[in-house]
Amino acid sequence: MYVVYILKCGDGTLYTGITTDIAARIAQHRAGTGAKYTRGRGPFTLLYTERHPDRGSATKREQQIKRQGKAYKLQLIQGE
Repeated sequence: MYVVYILKCGDGTLYTGITTDIAARIAQHRAGTGAKYTRGRGPFTLLYTERHPDRGSATKREQQIKRQGKAYKLQLIQGE
């Protein structure tokens, strides 16, 4: 099972990623060993998760979310 997730960074930006272990991935971000984008941008707050059965569908959804603006992501987080 894959998880698409959105983190809020300490600077107010949003980061979207995928993982199979959300707790371990957030720990990586906090340790500075996650994505290059998140290094030095903590602390992080997990705002949204979405489960997918395989890597392909998770990657496709991640890219779809990343192409959207912040307003779309906030609506997604709020369940609209």
